[in-house]
Amino acid sequence: MGTIETQPRSVSQTEQWEKCGYQFYLKRVERVTPRPAAWSHQGTAFHSAAEAVERSGRTMTEEEAVQLFSDQYSVLVNKSMREEPNLGRWMTAMKKPAGDDINDRYRMGQEQVRRYVQWSQANQPSFVTVKNSKGEEKVGLELYFKVELGGVVVRGYIDQLPLEPDKSTRVRDLKTGSTKSRFQLETYKVAAEKQWDLKVYKGDWYQGKKHGLTRPLDLSEVTEEQVAARYVAMDQGVKAGRFEANPGFDCGFCDVSHACSFSRAR
Repeated sequence: MGTIETQPRSVSQTEQWEKCGYQFYLKRVERVTPRPAAWSHQGTAFHSAAEAVERSGRTMTEEEAVQLFSDQYSVLVNKSMREEPNLGRWMTAMKKPAGDDINDRYRMGQEQVRRYVQWSQANQPSFVTVKNSKGEEKVGLELYFKVELGGVVVRGYIDQLPLEPDKSTRVRDLKTGSTKSRFQLETYKVAAEKQWDLKVYKGDWYQGKKHGLTRPLDLSEVTEEQVAARYVAMDQGVKAGRFEANPGFDCGFCDVSHACSFSRAR
């Protein structure tokens, strides 16, 4: 299994292993090349635009933010098309032709960015400032963390850390689709408290589809031990070579199903 046994863990690794251990095995052990999906590029480009808007102090205009999204989305899509020119192998929702999906998500992403700029200008969120290991101040945008939970090293990036009126910090994840992960916000809460000694009681998602925030999620009772337990179980499972397949509905959304002998997607 190579270095997979000793690699730091993450939210995505853990949730993938829990959902289908064999998908984890194919992607992270066998290194099967995943099928491309325009929704992934849409999310990446949206995150870049939103981060740029906030780092500019909201001086970046709608047009500039939309152009940044458009440029990055195009670069990512073109790269994937060079790697996989057969659009019939691309992943899409509702079996939409990949060419249509690429174009639709280009327009959808532009509108989501435009509406994010409008939302940010109207709501004026403030973000916490923390110090990294070198003592440098970093604003709470796309912050890298690396902590040990239950003896397992966990790492990732927190999209946003907005300040609350009571001086506590909220953890926020940006989404262009509809999938939300409570475990992700729980991990962010524990990581922010452990690495930067912040007080986190709530979390939420900014949803690009709805152009606004979800209701806040109460994280006040979430403990480090509770979050660590899932990472420990996953870490032990990987080290023991447990990669159980879980064929079913989710096979239709698996980007390595083409290499899976258990898949029901084909």
